[in-house]
Amino acid sequence: MLLSQFIRESTAALEALYPPREAKGLVVRLDEHILGVSSYAHIVEPGLEVPADKLSALSAALGRLLAGEPLQYVLGEQEFCGRPFKVNPSVLIPRPETEQLVQEAEQGLRSGMRVLDLCTGSGCIAWTLALDVPGCSVTAVDISEGALKVARGQFPEPAGPLFIQADVLDVPEAFPGAPFDLIVSNPPYIRESEKARMHRNVLEHEPELALFVPDSNPLLFYRAISLWARRFLSPGGRCIVEINEELGEETAALFAGFGRVRVIRDLFSRERFVAVEK
Repeated sequence: MLLSQFIRESTAALEALYPPREAKGLVVRLDEHILGVSSYAHIVEPGLEVPADKLSALSAALGRLLAGEPLQYVLGEQEFCGRPFKVNPSVLIPRPETEQLVQEAEQGLRSGMRVLDLCTGSGCIAWTLALDVPGCSVTAVDISEGALKVARGQFPEPAGPLFIQADVLDVPEAFPGAPFDLIVSNPPYIRESEKARMHRNVLEHEPELALFVPDSNPLLFYRAISLWARRFLSPGGRCIVEINEELGEETAALFAGFGRVRVIRDLFSRERFVAVEK
């Protein structure tokens, strides 16, 4: 089969789920990953055939996309802050806005400082901070053993984060590595009532545990994180969290009593982060 034919037919099939441009983009990325070709190979080489030994793998991957599975899970990876991170349905797929959380967190972060990442998921925040700022000590927490297995296996670096299984909502009296100079978190913050706005591939495939909170208590993770910060943040330390854009003021209010509390907007001018200094 010609590559151009595979792209044309696969795109047409995926248009039942995605807009035409997005559908074609998914097929092209699939080809790049499985075949190792460029995104324009089918244009500059119109006679390029899909290798027979790769056609079954390509067709199987397309079938997963047609079933609504996110491309990142099909490929098994997602780029975050310039590095490929392993992902599977045990972990939330890293989002671009969380890269801004990392950028905010890295301001003033130096070798020798201690970092705590709560609700670490794939470990993308913890690993990025550990690799970008060599010499800082990073501890990461998640309740899911499946997520921690993914996080621990991201890179072979011996000086990577320490991953600990614990329930963030159960704030301990003492914790290994405390006090911390920086606490970061991208916890669950999407209200159950917001599911109607979300795409099927998120609702049916990404872990609910990492996404949703009840409408009756949408800030439960931030209440817990504020307690972690009060208990384990060193004097002069910082806490930065990603938030629900509709609950900026309410989230910031949970950190009342800290030296400085700011709501930070993302690149689309949405209230996306709360930053705290102790």
